[in-house]
Amino acid sequence: MGRLFGTDGARGVANTELTCEQAMAIGRAAAMVLIEVEHRRPRVVIGKDTRVSSDMLEAAIVAGLCSVGADAQLLGVVPTPAVAYLVQEYGADAGIMISASHNPCEYNGIKIFNGEGYKLSDALEEEIEAIVLDGAKTPPSPTGGDVGRVSRCERAVDDYVRHLLSVTDVSLRGMRLAVDCANGSASATARKLFSALGADCVFLNDQPDGVNINENCGSTHIEQLADFVKKLKYFGGVAFDGDADRCLAVDENGSLVDGDKIIAALALDMKEKGELDGNAAVATVMSNLGLFRFCEEHGIEPVTTKVGDRYVLEEMLKSGYAIGGEQSGHIIFRHHATTGDGQMSAVKLLAMCRERGQKLSAIGGLMERYPQVMINIKADAGQKERYKADAELQAAVDAAGAGLGKDGRILVRPSGTEPLIRVMVEGRDFDVINKLAVEVAQTIQDRLEKGC
Repeated sequence: MGRLFGTDGARGVANTELTCEQAMAIGRAAAMVLIEVEHRRPRVVIGKDTRVSSDMLEAAIVAGLCSVGADAQLLGVVPTPAVAYLVQEYGADAGIMISASHNPCEYNGIKIFNGEGYKLSDALEEEIEAIVLDGAKTPPSPTGGDVGRVSRCERAVDDYVRHLLSVTDVSLRGMRLAVDCANGSASATARKLFSALGADCVFLNDQPDGVNINENCGSTHIEQLADFVKKLKYFGGVAFDGDADRCLAVDENGSLVDGDKIIAALALDMKEKGELDGNAAVATVMSNLGLFRFCEEHGIEPVTTKVGDRYVLEEMLKSGYAIGGEQSGHIIFRHHATTGDGQMSAVKLLAMCRERGQKLSAIGGLMERYPQVMINIKADAGQKERYKADAELQAAVDAAGAGLGKDGRILVRPSGTEPLIRVMVEGRDFDVINKLAVEVAQTIQDRLEKGC
């Protein structure tokens, strides 16, 4: 993880940790790097989520871009995967998304895509960091007609929805669904998408006011959707996060169908159709053991990466795999997208249910989920680094996990996007793993507080 960019772009509390000055500097530096690479006047498409701070940061980024001679094309409120798709569709040189994804409204972030719709390489991010933080290069100061121009794109939502519709020819006509937009980017696209598919939908949390994004709703707070679906006896429901790059579902009983279960079901469906390239599914180390066991039982190779959809995608591109993702609901379909896409995942999942004539509960029940306990320990950047360097503490964690054998594990990792160290314990016996998780978390917290 770099000094400015984490595992998913630059992120922090808007106006204190992520300031307009930083946003302008990032825009300026990104344009400078693009000009060096392209040797011409670059054009950058910019999308944003519904946070009140997104307009402010957009203005700052645009100022930075234009001040060194790059053009900015504003897409308005769109999902992150829309930026990744439209940068290619519109022939732009780069794309920028302003969003803090699933984080509360006070946070915001900046992630940059190259002209092919992929997140920037570590090398390019480091080059931008060097310009922003170290003043490694002096920015040009164009004048007159050489200053960058700003334009607005009014068709971005329609073009993106058309792309989502192209991934299936299955109608969802008559399917009663609840769709939770998290008061985020999906609020701009979901209604058009599901209406075009013919589904009979009720839309929840699709009235953003700038501060209600992810507030007790969306994929990070699935309870409201689950209660709604169960009470009204709907076919099921889907929930997105603030920038709609992840999707979780609930079945007709209100039970959660998480990213692991969605990957398991879709990978098996693709295998049966001869569409599972490499006969493998990619997941991260945080995915449930049940997913790995499911894959093994069905002749699918489970391939594991570090946490972060960028690492999932890297493995997919390197080895030519078709599907991969995270338990949180980031799922990538390599033949259709260059990043996780929540609405595409929902379309694929629901179309599979319709094709198979199965309920969501049957799909979700394909994979046995091992009990899993997650405890978050508050930790600043310094404490995260101390944990990484503490060999004695990590050895103690490994020793604690050894007692679980092949049917369990302990995973401790500093978050790349939040001030947390996550402790995850899995195993067949909930009481055993819960006790172990509490003990391990307490050990880590005590040692960090002592400054060891």
